[in-house]
Amino acid sequence: MTVIKVPATSANLGPGFDSIGMAVAVYLELEILGPSEEWFIDHEMGEAIPSDDQNLIIQTAILTSATPLTPQRLKMTSAIPPARGLGSSSAAIVAGIELANHLADLQLTTDEKIQIASRIEGHPDNVMPAITGDLAIGTMINQEVIWKTTDFPDCALIVTVPERELLTSASRAVMPESLSLKDAVEGSAVANVMVAALYQGDIETAARLMEKDVFHEPYRQTLIPELNQIRQLANQEGAYGVYLSGAGTTIMTLAKPILAETIQERIKDEFPDCHVFLTTIDKEGSRIE
Repeated sequence: MTVIKVPATSANLGPGFDSIGMAVAVYLELEILGPSEEWFIDHEMGEAIPSDDQNLIIQTAILTSATPLTPQRLKMTSAIPPARGLGSSSAAIVAGIELANHLADLQLTTDEKIQIASRIEGHPDNVMPAITGDLAIGTMINQEVIWKTTDFPDCALIVTVPERELLTSASRAVMPESLSLKDAVEGSAVANVMVAALYQGDIETAARLMEKDVFHEPYRQTLIPELNQIRQLANQEGAYGVYLSGAGTTIMTLAKPILAETIQERIKDEFPDCHVFLTTIDKEGSRIE
């Protein structure tokens, strides 16, 4: 049995807007059951997700391979909630690339996978860590992604997922079209120092700066009032920091492992309508098992 496994991802980390992401140990799994007359993907994610060749995974696989692929019967299971800021569409794109790579023996390099995935997704912050695992930082210049990876400092993740969906398009609609030079310089400086702290393994400084974003969180928090409420709660409990995962609605809290369960239980008590769980950073990225 061949299974493709792709982690969820958490993008932006505050000021790293559209350029920084980390892999999260929550997974999409795609089982390749064997050849079929037509493409079919079995899943339990509802009628809104196609089961035929219109599925994003299958479309990506077909687009990735230069030669026609033999249709397959597939089974997908995913613990990544859609439209919650945990990279569900990026995971599907990466799964499609890995599917084509396996079926056609393309022998794609990590860089080639990132270039393909970023062109499909439009920006690299989610697809990079879904492929590489851990922390990934990159930018797209003239359709080429320039990227680097490093180890994310050791910490626990407390993931808070509000019940409501928030499409990226709606989350982007509340943001301004431009920032003043003063705000842009401030935001860039905060992001630069945050990245330097992450590379040095200084999670305390990095997480502190994650809460100083000026690019998107001040605008998106109007749609996600839980962000500041959980930030205040988590800081009281000694967390490293809190940020909005991707476009939201998921809120990510970073903390020492010894404090994680206490913070989780308090968030669950005060936000009963949210799904709150503990996880860790995925270190491997997409793989075939």
